[in-house]
Amino acid sequence: MVLKASLLVRPVCCFSDFTGRFFMGLINVAQLIGCETVDLNLALSTRKMRVGHDNIIQKLTLSQAIDTRDALAKSIYACLFEWLVEQINKSLAVGKRRTGRSISILDIYGFESFGRNSFEQFCINYANERLQQHFNRHLFKLEQEEYIQDGIDWAKVDFDDNQDCLNLFEKKPLGLLSLLDEESTFPNGTDITFANKLKQHLNSNPCFRGEREKAFTVSHFAGEVTYDTTGFLEKNRDLLHLDSIQLLSLCLCHLPQIFASNMLNQSEKTVVGPLHKAGGADSQKLSVATNFKSQLFQLMQRLESTTPHFIRCIKPNNLQSPGSYEQGLVLQQLRCCGVLEVVRISRSGFPSRMSHQKFARRYGFLLLENVASQDPLSVSVAILHQFNILPEMYQVGYTKLFFRTGQIGILEDTRNHTLHGILRVQSCFRGHQAQRHFKELQRGIATLQSFVRGEKARQEFAVLLQRHRAAVVIQKWIKGRNVKKTFKKINDASIVIQSVIRGWLVRRCSQDIGLVKPGGSKENESDEVLVKSSFLSEVQRRVLKAEAALREKEEENDILHQQLQQYESRWSECEVKMKSMEEVWQKQMRSLQSSLSIAKKSLAVDESERNSDASVNTSDEREYCWDTGSNHKGPESNGLRPMSAGLSVISRLAEEFEQRSQVFGDDAKFLVEVKSGQGEASLNPDRELRRLKQMFETWKKDYAVRLRETKVVLNKLGNEEGALDRVKKKWWGRRNSTRDT
Repeated sequence: MVLKASLLVRPVCCFSDFTGRFFMGLINVAQLIGCETVDLNLALSTRKMRVGHDNIIQKLTLSQAIDTRDALAKSIYACLFEWLVEQINKSLAVGKRRTGRSISILDIYGFESFGRNSFEQFCINYANERLQQHFNRHLFKLEQEEYIQDGIDWAKVDFDDNQDCLNLFEKKPLGLLSLLDEESTFPNGTDITFANKLKQHLNSNPCFRGEREKAFTVSHFAGEVTYDTTGFLEKNRDLLHLDSIQLLSLCLCHLPQIFASNMLNQSEKTVVGPLHKAGGADSQKLSVATNFKSQLFQLMQRLESTTPHFIRCIKPNNLQSPGSYEQGLVLQQLRCCGVLEVVRISRSGFPSRMSHQKFARRYGFLLLENVASQDPLSVSVAILHQFNILPEMYQVGYTKLFFRTGQIGILEDTRNHTLHGILRVQSCFRGHQAQRHFKELQRGIATLQSFVRGEKARQEFAVLLQRHRAAVVIQKWIKGRNVKKTFKKINDASIVIQSVIRGWLVRRCSQDIGLVKPGGSKENESDEVLVKSSFLSEVQRRVLKAEAALREKEEENDILHQQLQQYESRWSECEVKMKSMEEVWQKQMRSLQSSLSIAKKSLAVDESERNSDASVNTSDEREYCWDTGSNHKGPESNGLRPMSAGLSVISRLAEEFEQRSQVFGDDAKFLVEVKSGQGEASLNPDRELRRLKQMFETWKKDYAVRLRETKVVLNKLGNEEGALDRVKKKWWGRRNSTRDT
């Protein structure tokens, strides 16, 4: 855990007057953080305050401007330090492969005592007091408490406890930190008033002593330190105004923007802290001392959850020179840090300890006799007696065994030697078992390999046999083709020879009977025979080609005939669907038309009854209206108007019904014509028919809803008319009774 470094470093620069040096520093800072020089100057020299609904800009004094500058520098330094630590942790991948256990090293700053000690030394020495208390608790309090709780014969070792000094810092409401925060909240509080308040409330504390003017002395575990309260309040406030945070958020550099967002997130948290002298309600924050204390408590909580090991660094001399050893200084450090008491406890105490159960479980197998049924304490005592461990070298507690230095080593050596022999026997036995298992596995592998190789050989033989049979078949077909080709050649040659011989015989016979003309040669006759044979072969080839084309045309004709039958069956199905849809539409149209006619008739009957009542009671209504004023004219007229409106709605619904029925009928008729081929249009009749059906279903649902709403309105109007008639009858009865009297 890293504590705020802004507590330890306070940037120091000169802010005396508006000189060239000031402007150069202002320009350099503006360039580094990526903002305008004018904006930086305004943020450091003015402050925006919100009063009611107005914003007021207040100029700061020189001291206030210096405080604003220092607060901005400290905040940037602290945010940059935290950002660097976060980036280093990310680069080292800390926390990604955590298994619940870790080893952490905490390097703390040492105790400080200078000629002039201020707020920084105050916080550092307070942290050292808290860490010394942690050291004392683990090495003195817990150690001796464990001896006492376990019933060990132990002489308690005294040590210097710094709890009184911690109470001086942390006690509420009269501790150093509480009084510092309280004085920081007062706008008129000064360092002198803070010092006087400390002397007033803490003079009775043995660890505190008031000094002259603004100084006080605290008795720490390492010695007395005198602190000067000059600057305590300003350093404790250390407020950063909202104008400076807004300036960082508007910078061009990425880092100041990140710092501003972190500061805004911290300021949004609900805190209770001091108010700045010139600040407003937006400047409430935790004080530096309170923030330091909370971070220190978080560190202590984390340390309490670990098993600590301490390394004390001793300074050999104050001159920081090698080869120089000041015995008095070293002895003082050893005495102040409690190292001498630690050595005394280690020499007279029992640094090695182990519970009965763990001791019996770890060394119980070394016993010569079987003690498995006995309790862990008896087993532990039997082990100690068997190895002749002297009684003054150990003590038996209620839950643990406590050993002096070096006693556990004897048991560990015997245990390691015995375990080594056991492991040797186990290794020989396991080697024998492994060899047997290996031989069995080797025999099984050989058997498995023989089966696999046999199966593989059988599969390869089957493949070879199949290939042999295929080769025989291929050879058979090739040989047959060659034989056919040879036979065809011989056949053709035989035919030619036969034709030549027959021609020769014919010519010979023709010479004998004198039918052949003289002067013909043998060469012409052979050419004529060859021409006739080629012509016949061409004719035969054309006949075969024509027969093949005829067969293809017949097959195409069959396919087209089948497609024609499919189209005819689909067309018949579409016609049936169209007729069923037309019938459904006609039924729905008739039902809607009948509902409209019923609504018209009911309205006509109501209108006729209303007109007859109006003609009978016209004179009485007029008298009644004259008697009672103009209050009853509105309802009657309002009663007639809704009826006329209802009639107009019914008429519009009827007109819409007629128009829609005509449109849907025309569209359906047109699509049927296109489907049957009577009409021509570049559209898909099936898809358009489905779309028309969807449109009709949608309009039908909407029309039915509107018709239902119209009926409800008409029924409501009818109920209102009945109520009006009852009122009229009551009035007529009263009027007749008055006339009779």
